[in-house]
Amino acid sequence: MATAVCPGSFDPVTLGHVDIVRRASKMFDHVVVAVMTNPEKRPSFTAEERVALLKIALRDIPNVEIDCFNGLLADYTRVKNAAAIVKGLRAVSDFEYEFQMALTNKKLNPDVETVFLTTSAEYMYLSSSIVKQVASFGGDISGFVARETLQQIKERLCKGGAR
Repeated sequence: MATAVCPGSFDPVTLGHVDIVRRASKMFDHVVVAVMTNPEKRPSFTAEERVALLKIALRDIPNVEIDCFNGLLADYTRVKNAAAIVKGLRAVSDFEYEFQMALTNKKLNPDVETVFLTTSAEYMYLSSSIVKQVASFGGDISGFVARETLQQIKERLCKGGAR
């Protein structure tokens, strides 16, 4: 059974994230969506809230597990016995950083491969940062996030963001 880890901050989860996970779920038997905690960032949602939002947004995909971790991704992939890391790429600018991370992860865990999925054209512009910015100015984010998570995300982001 091939397992893939799809890591990210998901602060908040967007339709672009959902698209990448849905496509990965068709390629792998089991996909672990791993909410990363980065001590250098001040997220708008706690790790637990991000996990909860992901569970709602991805609930219709049966072979997906939602988890949370901090530490090295290469170590986490070992714990999950993952064959691959799945990363979405929006633009060439994403590739340089992600390629460097892929090489680092391969050095730290030679048993894991990184698979890059290009973002669907309809989501190429979309990022969690864009969602936060649009919401902070009262803009309509309904086309950016899952309908089932819209209200929770709006309530947080329209109140001024980070906790």
